Amino acid sequence: MENLELHRGDLVEVKSPGEILATLDAQGRYEGLPFMPEMAQFCGQRFPVRARADKLCDTVNYSGSRRLPDGVLLGDVRCDGSGHDGCQAACRIFWKTAWLRRVVPDMPASPPFPHEDVELLRQRTQPYTRSESEANGKTEITYVCQNTELPKCTELLNLWNPGPYINEYTSGNVSFRHFLTVTTRAAITEPKRKLGLVPEIHLPGTASKDERFPALDLQPGEWVRVKSKEEIARTLTSDGRSFGMWFDKDMFPHCGKVYRVRQRISRFVHEPNGKMLTPKMASVTLEGVVCSGDYAVCRWFCPREIYPYWREFWLERVAAPK
Repeated sequence: MENLELHRGDLVEVKSPGEILATLDAQGRYEGLPFMPEMAQFCGQRFPVRARADKLCDTVNYSGSRRLPDGVLLGDVRCDGSGHDGCQAACRIFWKTAWLRRVVPDMPASPPFPHEDVELLRQRTQPYTRSESEANGKTEITYVCQNTELPKCTELLNLWNPGPYINEYTSGNVSFRHFLTVTTRAAITEPKRKLGLVPEIHLPGTASKDERFPALDLQPGEWVRVKSKEEIARTLTSDGRSFGMWFDKDMFPHCGKVYRVRQRISRFVHEPNGKMLTPKMASVTLEGVVCSGDYAVCRWFCPREIYPYWREFWLERVAAPK
């Protein structure tokens, strides 16, 4: 099958349902990567390549950075969770180049595909989104998605091999300015971390394990200010968590800034075990606030742009900016 050698900015079109079905194995996968039912709606649509999937963080085994061969991310195309019982993680979707064709802007667009063709692709891939088992007299569902399977269809990168980092710039995934900013910061902070001069717990707090804080009942569209690190530390335990949830150092730059609430989070698939979880305390995502991949050693240059979850008591409601 043709290798497109796609790069950031290339324009592509998602192939027809029939063409994609022809690439899938008996489990609805191509080279181990699931084609999820949520992806069928994009057949025939055009998107710019956002990045090559050459350096991805591992949120299953936390093994380090991984490479998805012949994989790319498109625009801001995200999973809507419709094939996974309403998971709200809104993860970016990975695309194998075998599912895409390169196009130029003045090329005529493909005519819309028949609804029944799109539905057939969705129905063929839906059964592989979960498995069921019996435990203590109850049926337990384990969900399967691209992210739960990522370690199985990717290659582990050597954390200290400079090649993959340099490739992020030479392939066009990141700008020179971005490359220089991240590598300079890493050159300063990593020796300190290796020497034990940087604490492993990003923001240790003073809260007791079961201490609770007022919820705001935030709704999508409302405006909030992210509290200061000092205020947030008051809600964290000594291990830097709030009811199991980290306040990650990638979230530090947002302290004091104002954002709109994107969504209340009530359910999401936990990637390490495929179980559907409900946040222990009220949590939301914020518009435009995603993991930058700039601060943690295993995430440098990762393009997944995961939405972090924010406890409501890390935020305060404010008036809309004028």
